[in-house]
Amino acid sequence: MATFKKSGGLRELLESMYSVIALLFILVACVELCDAAAAVDVYRLIQYDMSGSPFGSRFAALNHHAASLRFPPGADLSRTVLIIPLREMNMTFVREYITQKKPLGGLLFLLPEVLSFKHGGNKQVYEKEKMKKLLAELEQLLVHSNIPYPVYFAFENDDIDTVLTEIKKNDAMGQPATATTGGYKLVIPTAEPKKVASPTITNIQGWLSGLKADGDANQLPTIAIVASYDTFGAAPALSVGSDSNGSGIVALLEIARLFSLLYSNPKTRGRYNLLFGLTSGGPYNYNGTQKWLRSFDQRLCESIDYAICLNSIGSWDNELWIHVSKPPENAYIKQIFEGFSNVAEELDLKVGLKHKKINISNPRVAWEHEQFSRLRVTAATLSGLSVAPELFEGTGSLFDGRQYVNESAISRGVKLVAESLAACFGRAQGAPRCQAYHLGRL
Repeated sequence: MATFKKSGGLRELLESMYSVIALLFILVACVELCDAAAAVDVYRLIQYDMSGSPFGSRFAALNHHAASLRFPPGADLSRTVLIIPLREMNMTFVREYITQKKPLGGLLFLLPEVLSFKHGGNKQVYEKEKMKKLLAELEQLLVHSNIPYPVYFAFENDDIDTVLTEIKKNDAMGQPATATTGGYKLVIPTAEPKKVASPTITNIQGWLSGLKADGDANQLPTIAIVASYDTFGAAPALSVGSDSNGSGIVALLEIARLFSLLYSNPKTRGRYNLLFGLTSGGPYNYNGTQKWLRSFDQRLCESIDYAICLNSIGSWDNELWIHVSKPPENAYIKQIFEGFSNVAEELDLKVGLKHKKINISNPRVAWEHEQFSRLRVTAATLSGLSVAPELFEGTGSLFDGRQYVNESAISRGVKLVAESLAACFGRAQGAPRCQAYHLGRL
């Protein structure tokens, strides 16, 4: 929570619709300072280390005067917080200040309400896409920089718009805000953040046991369905990852529900074990997946015929991609691709195959299935993305909200995976898929 305090004699308290605790804090500040104040929810820029190098911002506390992009030429901004609405942002200016590490007290970026529009005309759709591209560029700049001052995000609202209008007026008059000239101060009274020495990695798994034929003493083969549940964005509190990878998680849970119904009846239980895994640390080199795999005993590893990893399947139109590390000629890869292709044709969808060899000397993996491949377990990633995103790119972001996810795309993805698995089971048991395993009735 950030507080704007007026230091020029205005005795009007701006309306606030926030919590009782926040409102009480503001009232106390007004009594003590005889100033006006407005409270807004703010969200801090991420901080993280990569190979020992710091990125993002290590700073959180603020108590500086606020200014707009209309600040007087030559003004000293070393103790000033610049408030920049995304719709007014000059990307060249922001990039220059950050890359050249020019002195600045802090940054507050205002995100427009248009980013949360669920419906609207063509103009709204156009503006939303424009803001999305601009925000994506800003995020990439912020998460790949080491910034020596606090950086925050907030959403536009009536309170902050009123404050910003006054700040712009003062800046246009050529009078920078100081303790003597008045203006607004942005106050965030918080302790400086501490590094998390050992992040907690939590993986969740489920298991459906297959049914052996009478007299079959062999270990049943296993198929794994996996999705990573973490996301990454410039502001962790705002990065919900609806597509990357909320869509994969939703699909996995629905597939687990469908097959739990099938497996509850011995007549429709497949001769495969099904292993479901929700893994942590996806944006961070799929570290949770690696930890999960290394916890398997040898018998389980050897029983896995292949794994299907689900990633970003909520924003595709008519084509999904199967990403693999092993050559397309591999027997299991051929089985996976042919199974998906046959079902996709029935559903009037397209499925493409992308082969990318693993670079053993590079510790970073582009896709989750590569962690399986490193342990010699056949795996593939099903995704709406045709190319693996770069490090911390397209893995959640501030614009990856529910309004950008196509629920129909997720439903079609679920049907594609479930029907492909059911067809595989039908072939394994010599039963026609439509007779014993068609999931349309469930």
